[in-house]
Amino acid sequence: MKRDVFEYALVRVVPRLERGEQVNAGVIVYCKARSFLAARCAVDEARLRALDASVDVAGVALALEAVERVCRGGPGAGAAGREDAGRRFRWLTAPRSTIVQPGPIHTGLTVDPEGDLERLAESLVG
Repeated sequence: MKRDVFEYALVRVVPRLERGEQVNAGVIVYCKARSFLAARCAVDEARLRALDASVDVAGVALALEAVERVCRGGPGAGAAGREDAGRRFRWLTAPRSTIVQPGPIHTGLTVDPEGDLERLAESLVG
């Protein structure tokens, strides 16, 4: 079975930027060879509130939904959603100083990017 290179990045929530504490809230997987780009995100309200009782959980949830929408592309994903999958991945993983931010990009080999997305989401996000 042919294995292809894939890239992935965690999506982190940093409720109080000045403290730097974070919660893993999602993972984005991109595999150019298989034309695959997708994200799995989830809000863990209890963990977020443990870091900041006043965190805007609804706002965080909307931002995480936007990550998944941009991965899917097309209508409803804004200007970024009209770009090719590689550009969308690069846009989503560009460093930013906001509450919802990407982690560093990692690489691997895959025969099943969807399966790797689910495995990474389960092991890194829970």
